[in-house]
Amino acid sequence: MTDPTTPTETLLAEDLHKRFGPIHAVQGVRLRLQAGEIYALVGPDGAGKTTLMRLLCGVLQPDRGRVSIMGYDILREADRAREHVGYLSQRFSLYEELTVIENLRFFAEVRGLSRQEWFPRSMEVLEFVGLAPFLHRRAGHLSGGMKQKLGLATALVHRPRVLLLDEPTNGVDPITRQEFWQLLLRLSQEEAITVLVTTPYMDEAVRAHTVGFMRGGRILMQGAPEALKTRFPYAVLQIRGRPLREWREHLLAQDWVHGALRFGDRIHVWVAPQQVKPAKKRVVRLARDLGLYLEKVREIPPQLEDVFLAQLHMEEAGNPAQGEKT
Repeated sequence: MTDPTTPTETLLAEDLHKRFGPIHAVQGVRLRLQAGEIYALVGPDGAGKTTLMRLLCGVLQPDRGRVSIMGYDILREADRAREHVGYLSQRFSLYEELTVIENLRFFAEVRGLSRQEWFPRSMEVLEFVGLAPFLHRRAGHLSGGMKQKLGLATALVHRPRVLLLDEPTNGVDPITRQEFWQLLLRLSQEEAITVLVTTPYMDEAVRAHTVGFMRGGRILMQGAPEALKTRFPYAVLQIRGRPLREWREHLLAQDWVHGALRFGDRIHVWVAPQQVKPAKKRVVRLARDLGLYLEKVREIPPQLEDVFLAQLHMEEAGNPAQGEKT
């Protein structure tokens, strides 16, 4: 066996690289995850998140670097490493003609579990995800949220220590997303399972212990959500008014504005922390001078979206002092 990790370290990735022709899909990624940690990986489409997940579970082989799960090298000791991994891919598909319990039986037997092992464990995980009353319902007759929960159950049936989930809540309703994350939090707290989850939703990422921002194959920054927010260099003014497009255009033309982002029916404006009070007055003056409707302007704490987008602009500009407007 390779050198083991310490008992609390369940997943290690060291200097991972993967190319597809001229595309450098993963560049120098390093991860060190602990037992019970939930790590949310966020980033735009094409950032390399799915490629990274496939490297971590051994579906793809890296061009450089290594991955270990519970101390086992994912390539050299694949069988031992995969015993500890549950993986739910972005395009996970159930067998819709099979019932809930038949799907679990199939995935359990693929993992080599006997009936004496898989049946009691299946009942346990179905109770955990809330599908026990639907034991004999065909998968094709489940709602979208219930299918996602069944997918999670199949990933848990062999008792993994590391759970890799690739956008598991994409396309489901907000209530189901909340329920799914409650399950992940319980897995972390009650069973000390390590969860690495990719998500396009910042309101999900903020619930994780650690958030990583990925773009262009690299993890640009990572840390606890609240700690990341403290690294944001600006104050945030939230503007409610209309028309938002004109508001944003005029705000970006001001030399005291470092960024202006639209968030639904409002705009976040980045200003220097010492300029909050005069900036509010300038916003009111803009509304009056330009004939724009202003409902409210107030200072709010920075959101993860602010932190992520500021980092992206700095990366694009190659200089933290430039390229910050969006």
